[in-house]
Amino acid sequence: MFPMYGVFWDPTYILIIIGIIITLIASGKMNSTFSRYSKVHSHTGLTGAQAATKILNQAGIFDVVVERVSGNLTDHYDPRSKVLRLSDATYNATSVAAIGVAAHECGHAMQDKESYAPLKIRGSLVPAASIGSNLSWVFIILGIVLGANQTLLNIGILLFSLAVLFQLVTLPVEFNASSRALKALRGSAMMYEDELEDTRKVLSAAALTYVASAAAAVLSLLRLVLLFGGSRDD
Repeated sequence: MFPMYGVFWDPTYILIIIGIIITLIASGKMNSTFSRYSKVHSHTGLTGAQAATKILNQAGIFDVVVERVSGNLTDHYDPRSKVLRLSDATYNATSVAAIGVAAHECGHAMQDKESYAPLKIRGSLVPAASIGSNLSWVFIILGIVLGANQTLLNIGILLFSLAVLFQLVTLPVEFNASSRALKALRGSAMMYEDELEDTRKVLSAAALTYVASAAAAVLSLLRLVLLFGGSRDD
């Protein structure tokens, strides 16, 4: 039997704390960077929505609709409905930050058009990751309640690992989308070099949030493995 320090606190909880700190730092960096470059207007005067439409058309993508979505930095591309949604801070804004974020989402549309493998893999993992993150704790708690039932604990850990896998697969998808965005902006002559450098900083800060989320997920999985990953003697 493994030692029980409590379901909500034990020495390995430091891993969760580290994950939270990393995530908060990355989120703070993203918010401050976006806020800073939201004040730097692009010389073209294009809004995020206009820039997105231009980039999509130049990439030969004419079946994707650009829409506005409420919220702050809730921008995303939906490959199922072929809709690129830009947040309030991006859609009508003319800053280099807004155009950079819009271009990044266009990068996902380009990936979809080319059947970019990591994007397809991530899409296929969505149902499993959702189920895994929701059910993992059910099995883990049941395993604890039923006298450290190792089978239930292992199922819980396996389910949680699906959510972690989704986070890891997300990394190359996001990095590639940012790379495509910068290439598209440079190729279209939509930005001067100094504007491109500012945009790169925004996208790099955004990438850090995905790295932080993946790191936090891995640390949480490590904690579960350390606590419940195998039978232990009394």
